[in-house]
Amino acid sequence: MILVLGDTMQGLENVNWLGHAGFKLTLGSKLLFIDPYQIETDEKADILLITHSHYDHYSISDIQKIVKDDTIIFMPADCTSKLSGKVGGGRTQLVEPNKEYSVDDIKIKTVAAYNSNKSFHPKDNAWVGYIIEFDGSRYYHAGDSDVIPEIAHLQNLTVAFLPVSGTYTMDAKEAATLALHLKPKIAIPMHFGSVVGDESDAKAFKNVVERSGNQTTVIIPQKNS
Repeated sequence: MILVLGDTMQGLENVNWLGHAGFKLTLGSKLLFIDPYQIETDEKADILLITHSHYDHYSISDIQKIVKDDTIIFMPADCTSKLSGKVGGGRTQLVEPNKEYSVDDIKIKTVAAYNSNKSFHPKDNAWVGYIIEFDGSRYYHAGDSDVIPEIAHLQNLTVAFLPVSGTYTMDAKEAATLALHLKPKIAIPMHFGSVVGDESDAKAFKNVVERSGNQTTVIIPQKNS
């Protein structure tokens, strides 16, 4: 099944939603995947970003579908034991918050991602979100995070992928508050429609942002029928 972004694709022809919190970015000649989960694709990743080791973000079966010999897999340290011997090809780059990496002309920065008022994603685990910079655009994937001080300073975001389902992450209202503060050009709600949350959470997020009069455009990802 092919999943694409709903509403408008203007300026986002290179972004595909894979469902849940997964995305594929086409950056020049490179394909970059983030947290693939329950995907159907024959495409192979040049770069794979994993935010943390929970099964719906770090799915070995999905990683096996897209890894090739020279795929670079960025992931936190606690993911390594689950990967060992199960995925042929690829090489790993361990990450922690507040670090910078590069693959050719693609810059990758890690950002803290954790819960502030629940215990599912402890700060001590050093799990991450990512900022990907390419050709003048900055894409921010928040991972499974609440609204935390470490992300309040982010600026000049082209696209922000924000979880909206609550329970394990920020909810729609909290995510909308964050979007209004960060002021990305485009905000895309995620982390719904699979493990927890549904499209009503994405719509609630969109409604709050749009009622504010903020210049941010909200695009709700949809399955391609």
